[in-house]
Amino acid sequence: MEAAIQIQNVWKIFGNTSKEALDAIQNKKISKQEALEKYNSVIGVSDVSFDVNKGEIFCVMGLSGSGKSTLVRHINRLLEPTSGKILINDQDVMLFDKGSLQELRNKKIGMVFQNFALMPHRSVLDNIAMPLEIRGVSKNDRLDAANKILNIVELQGWGNKYAHELSGGMQQRVGLARALAADPEFLLMDEPFSALDPLIRRQLQSEFIKLSKQMKKTTVFITHDLDEAVRVGHRIAIMRDGEVVQIGTPEEIVVNPADEYVADFVKGISRLKVVQAKTIMQSIKDYENKFGSIGDNNELVNENDVLSKLIETSISKDKPIIVSNKNKEKVGVISQSDLLKAVIEGNEND
Repeated sequence: MEAAIQIQNVWKIFGNTSKEALDAIQNKKISKQEALEKYNSVIGVSDVSFDVNKGEIFCVMGLSGSGKSTLVRHINRLLEPTSGKILINDQDVMLFDKGSLQELRNKKIGMVFQNFALMPHRSVLDNIAMPLEIRGVSKNDRLDAANKILNIVELQGWGNKYAHELSGGMQQRVGLARALAADPEFLLMDEPFSALDPLIRRQLQSEFIKLSKQMKKTTVFITHDLDEAVRVGHRIAIMRDGEVVQIGTPEEIVVNPADEYVADFVKGISRLKVVQAKTIMQSIKDYENKFGSIGDNNELVNENDVLSKLIETSISKDKPIIVSNKNKEKVGVISQSDLLKAVIEGNEND
């Protein structure tokens, strides 16, 4: 995998004596409370490192105050790190001058916030076209681009309306369209759907997933909702008190939480949604050594299919399920007892 964004040992300490506080934290091992008492400094992000792969949706989640929204604002330097490196396509953003930073924000990175932040005096189309206007694109070209994006987010016919005439879900679609209008390489999304009603939120999640497959934008997606992170993200980083406590796929985090904090976070997520065929399958050779020939007319599933789909498939025939990879090669087999074990292990951990 090719890393598009690299966060390396990033610290953010708020306060006038942040450098002194950081030195004391690193060299004298003082606590968060001592940093507050001795230096009047608050630790927002604490020595965070991770890579985001090209085309990946990387979710950062945690409770309020965990540092997730602070962290995402460092990627385009809306906030300046106290210490650390941020690399985008192997270029150190911390070394960018004002002009290079402005170009990064205008051309390479699109942002979507929880607050839709639409301009009330502008039409939907003009709101979407605004990043291109800032870039100096001609009116005809930017409106043409905005119209194309309007179709992608399924708001055809709403271009001449104003923000107050749109529902919350529609306004957030406009916010997403505005971020996409300049065709950025990266998307930074800070709790983009959290202000919406549950039904609208789920619809927009589905649309975003579909859109992401189509446009393949490298995305850092901030959320406090694990269900959303599991549904949307390829990988998830869980934060607590400014630190990243675990990074992994949804399946890895649900099946193997790093500590009690993560385990408490994930206990409400059903294994049916995340455990994949490749995790519970056994080799065809092992199966046949134990039980003999698999036989014919077995159902075929993909190695990435989740447990709920596997159970549904298994019900149709009282036979083992054959697992294939992306090249359509048969790579394993799942018996009914394998499925039962996978479900029972999940229940035992609840």
